[in-house]
Amino acid sequence: MWTATVLTLYPEMFPGPLAHSLAGKALDAGRWAVKAVDIRGFAADKHHTVDDTPFGGGPGMVMRPDIVDRAIAATDFAGPLWFLSPRGRRLDQARVRDLAAGPGVGLLCGRFEGVDQRVIEARQLEEVSLGDFILSGGEPAAIALIDACVRLLPGVAGDAASLAEESFTAGLLEYPHYTRPQTWQGRAVPPVLLSGHHEEIRRWRLAEAERTTRERRTDLWTQYLARKVRVEHKIGDAS
Repeated sequence: MWTATVLTLYPEMFPGPLAHSLAGKALDAGRWAVKAVDIRGFAADKHHTVDDTPFGGGPGMVMRPDIVDRAIAATDFAGPLWFLSPRGRRLDQARVRDLAAGPGVGLLCGRFEGVDQRVIEARQLEEVSLGDFILSGGEPAAIALIDACVRLLPGVAGDAASLAEESFTAGLLEYPHYTRPQTWQGRAVPPVLLSGHHEEIRRWRLAEAERTTRERRTDLWTQYLARKVRVEHKIGDAS
């Protein structure tokens, strides 16, 4: 069973939104599991203190390395252990797919100004970021990451074929979607989608995905073009 183990100061936040919709149904069905470990339970004083003032001065507090280390040492993890941090390597769909194909993941959620660097180094924690923005803690990021993985697990998505055409799957953003009514507020559905010609629809969707990616994500577009060139070279060499 794919298992997410979350080290957090707020275990009551889990499963949270993950108890609903596709993830919630899969959780109830036993297709995956989530374990929330309360870091405060490893504090040594009666107040369960987990943080202290930073050496060198400055605002805020820092999570203590000894307490975080005890929590890690006492916990079994399925898969890698990641520290959710804006300093980390940005998560992408390829890494999500790899993670979903494994036994699970362990996630350390920071709070305050972060976690003492020494425990990050001692435990060789990989720092992972969801993007260039700051959250109040690692828990919302953990929920998003877990949801991204769970929806890829076998039997979770209602139509597994729909996963193959999503944004980032082929290095492109997804093409636009339309449904009834056929005309809404003077806006009509593109005629090609009503044609019934599957190959023309496929070409239109690819062209729209390429246009959207080119206009909105130049970084992805550059990578996509580079991959196309490599594939064309391989085909040329093979022929």
